[in-house]
Amino acid sequence: MNTHSMLHKKRLPVVWIVALVWLVLAIAKGLDATPLAFLEAVTVVAPPSVASMPGTEPATLSVTAESHVATVQDDRLASVIPVVGQVAPVNMAAPLIQYTLRTNIGHEGMTFVGVGGAIDGLINPNLTAQPGDIVEITLVNGDGAEHDLMLPDLNVMTEHVTGLEAQTVVTFPVDQAGVYAYFCSLPGHRQAGMEGKFIVGAAAAEIAESTAPSIVRDPTDLQPPLGVREPTTVHIAMTAVELEGQLANDATLTYWTFDSQVPGPFIRVRLGDTVEIKLRNAADSRMVHSIDLHAVTGPGGGATVTQVAPGEEKSFTFQALNPGLYVYHCATPMVAHHIASGMYGLILVEPEGGLPPVDHEFYVMQGELYTQAPYGATGPQAFSEEKLLAEAPEYYVFNGAVGALIEQYPLQAKVGETVRIFFGVGGPNAISSFHVIGEIFDRVYDQASLTSPPLTNVQTTLVPPGGATVAEFKLEVPGHYMLVDHALTRAARGLAGVLVVEGEENLTVFHEGPIQ
Repeated sequence: MNTHSMLHKKRLPVVWIVALVWLVLAIAKGLDATPLAFLEAVTVVAPPSVASMPGTEPATLSVTAESHVATVQDDRLASVIPVVGQVAPVNMAAPLIQYTLRTNIGHEGMTFVGVGGAIDGLINPNLTAQPGDIVEITLVNGDGAEHDLMLPDLNVMTEHVTGLEAQTVVTFPVDQAGVYAYFCSLPGHRQAGMEGKFIVGAAAAEIAESTAPSIVRDPTDLQPPLGVREPTTVHIAMTAVELEGQLANDATLTYWTFDSQVPGPFIRVRLGDTVEIKLRNAADSRMVHSIDLHAVTGPGGGATVTQVAPGEEKSFTFQALNPGLYVYHCATPMVAHHIASGMYGLILVEPEGGLPPVDHEFYVMQGELYTQAPYGATGPQAFSEEKLLAEAPEYYVFNGAVGALIEQYPLQAKVGETVRIFFGVGGPNAISSFHVIGEIFDRVYDQASLTSPPLTNVQTTLVPPGGATVAEFKLEVPGHYMLVDHALTRAARGLAGVLVVEGEENLTVFHEGPIQ
């Protein structure tokens, strides 16, 4: 016999005891002792999580005549999610808001999919309620993997659903307006896409819709190949901008940037070009900023002459002597702090004659973010120097933010096309093991050396902080190809992108099922 059945069978004596206590108190105090009054007074929310705990005894009830409210006396609730194990006064007239979510694993990753009503078919739909409502969420397992759903800010958690079509229900009151995250708490599932918003109150809905600006640079935002030309003079102007940007769903961060985006602009010059760099620091900046380009032969890569105070501007000129793909970054002390806040980018010095033609070029950089609050916290996030010095980032990101190359700017191409990824690591600390799941790099210009013969048929390539690489490959099969650092725990901290390839199936190269 399971614990739930045992609790059910023991419930009758408890109810009779409570009824007798009620009757005695009612008679003694001259209260209404009718059955209806008793039912109105003894209102209990069943605690399913406690009922499912092995080796537990049922909670005891006590009734206070003055309050006409039944409460639970049970020390076990201190270690259980309160909403599923703790009783609070419930307004029987409060609206019951019901939602059904079904788990799914597909091309979009792991998700919750709405079932019925206004959320039917929506992926990770916004769930809404008003303060005072009672909310009931049914979680249905639609993929066979183990899942749950939790709203930690409201102390709500479902039981796990562990088989296809298994389901569980959680019911809870909501009192406080706000925007709360719901997600699957199993390791990696939230990061794989199982997260949505629970919005309580009209004002909260407005807050949910008003987000900080995106700082993400589109990976296709880069100058096209220069073609065959003679060396010339190139003028590059950039502005150091500090702004509050969108880090993740419901989380923002103060970024320090070149031109308000992460990474900074993709700079493209030719071997032998004379390049003027002009750096302005926005008037509303709080910090001095600078620029060090690894392509520069000269003191500090330019940083010694570009320590620019807010509202000022400085410049320098260099000649591009070495072809290759190079990182640039702010080099104002504390240098690692400026880099970790988003101040990095790439400069390409094309060799004479340029690079071989491809159908698509993409600009991708990996970075780390160090916040005081743990990964997944909502609201404005503060920088943590302690975690920076310990080399313990809360976030790893492509192009500046969580979901940058999945939700905002997925890479896109077609079967039969060739792609080139200019990939760099801003860091400031972690080495990347860059990998595209389901693809093999046809050519890798190791350490971004464009004058050395490229490596061929490479699965994963190492890129150090402050380093870069160039990877090229042809697309043979349609599908979704994930960009990752093969230190794969970092994907659970936001480091993932996707290359979406469309076109006809190539059954000779890949197909589901046995040999045809």
